[in-house]
Amino acid sequence: MIKSMTGFSKTEVSAEGMKITVEIKSLNGKGFDINFRMPRQLSHREIEMREFFRNNISRGTISVNINIEDDDEKVKKFSFNPELAQQCYDELTLLRQQFKFREVVNMNHLLNFDTFIMQDEAEYDEKKLMRLLNKALKDGLRGLENMKLREGQNIAKDIIQRMKKVQEFVAKIQEITHNRIPLERERLRHRIAQIFESDEIDEHRLQMEIVLLADKIDVSEECVRLDSHFKFFFEAVKGPELAGRKINFLLQEFNREINTIGSKSSDAMIAQYVVSAKEELERIREQVQNVE
Repeated sequence: MIKSMTGFSKTEVSAEGMKITVEIKSLNGKGFDINFRMPRQLSHREIEMREFFRNNISRGTISVNINIEDDDEKVKKFSFNPELAQQCYDELTLLRQQFKFREVVNMNHLLNFDTFIMQDEAEYDEKKLMRLLNKALKDGLRGLENMKLREGQNIAKDIIQRMKKVQEFVAKIQEITHNRIPLERERLRHRIAQIFESDEIDEHRLQMEIVLLADKIDVSEECVRLDSHFKFFFEAVKGPELAGRKINFLLQEFNREINTIGSKSSDAMIAQYVVSAKEELERIREQVQNVE
């Protein structure tokens, strides 16, 4: 199964005068990394929420933003720190005297410094809060996963199409290689005849040379392994399990076999097919970097 690591969801859950908004954003990442932005009252639940996401997302960089609105919350109270207010006043007075400002320090000047003004944080009903938060997180995760699956389907279509092209290139390489052996045999016979200036050739020696030559240009083993890799690739893409890591490994094996074929052949057409196959594999690799 192909699931993209990129996705976004926004969920709002309201009940009993309280509304919780959860935004979840997922980006590419080699491992699992998650960051939260939420009210201080939820900080003691961060480990619990982190485990919730870890159990449902294998890898990616996740950002979770949680906002709480409660119509029932008490009127927020303000308190002042007189000592800090006096310190601000004294410092401003010294600056006025130093720079010989005419204007006298007043309350408007002090209000520019909010360090001595404190606002009590809202208190929430814990049971009501957690009931709504759990629903918002589950709904948000479901929305995120649906988007990642839709994007994954598009990626799957693209990489399947590209891998089928690689299959075609390998089939053409096999055909060329199969036809080359008789041609190389005649070419070798002609060269030996020229060397000895005779049409009478030691057939046994010729066959030995042909065997050695065939071993050098034969890519049947590489093609057999590639056929096996093709099978595993398509099974991984269409199967029920997340396929990102498995496909990354298979792409390394594909490149290894294709490179071996390229090093064995001096044929211009085979070289062209090798280059084309590697180009498609690179495009697949780029796509798979965004797969979970």
